[in-house]
Amino acid sequence: MQQALDFAEECDALGAPLESLQDWDRPTQFKRWSCNDILVHLHFWNTQADLSLIDPDKFQRDIAQILQEVRADGMRSMENRRVDARGPALLEQWRELYTDMSQRWAALDPRMRVQWAGPDMSVRSSMTARQMETWAHGQAVFDLIGQPREETDRIRNIVVLGVNTFAWSHQVRSLQVPSIVPSIKLAAPSGQFWQYGDRQSDNLIEGAAVEFAQVVTQTRNIADTSLRVTGEIARSWMASAQCFAGPPETPPAVATRFTQ
Repeated sequence: MQQALDFAEECDALGAPLESLQDWDRPTQFKRWSCNDILVHLHFWNTQADLSLIDPDKFQRDIAQILQEVRADGMRSMENRRVDARGPALLEQWRELYTDMSQRWAALDPRMRVQWAGPDMSVRSSMTARQMETWAHGQAVFDLIGQPREETDRIRNIVVLGVNTFAWSHQVRSLQVPSIVPSIKLAAPSGQFWQYGDRQSDNLIEGAAVEFAQVVTQTRNIADTSLRVTGEIARSWMASAQCFAGPPETPPAVATRFTQ
């Protein structure tokens, strides 16, 4: 399963700058989460995703308690209680798990189903979600340290997730889902061109695949990208796109997420 290998590469890319990080508690532009907060979050949910595969019964018992704690006092408090390590020790635990996890998951039938906090999903979708989370939260780290990330075509998994959640971006806001998906024409990091949606549509989104991924993961406001957006359906979607689960989230305000 290629998505498991892509997940591991995404983690490797994020781990490299963290090796020399000095201040793990400095706030990022994402909700003022620190790098410790971000890695605690990624490691905790990697652990839960793996548990859904290796011990579904325990996962089912644990997730009910986890969601109850989130409702009671928030995500950060719940995660911080359940992950003890910080800084380099946390980095090592995170790396050890994702390396082992990706190797095992790569051997699975991509269509195999696993449980999750929401609806069940395929293991391919679970791996794509883990890569997306790593890439999206990693953006805050790269922005903080002022270092551009070397992007590769593995970002296609996140782009496809963004396209596939067109309906969800509307449903989560109780909006009517348009009958057509805009025509999407994107330049991959390799220089290839990827096309999605209704190619005959007057609604059009064109530009860099990386910037499209930034918008659907809400790491950039559409106004802070060079994407060319034509048509009311396309403009409305890009203004509030959300490729991740959970309640509706507001994209970052203009000029609040950038490489420092």
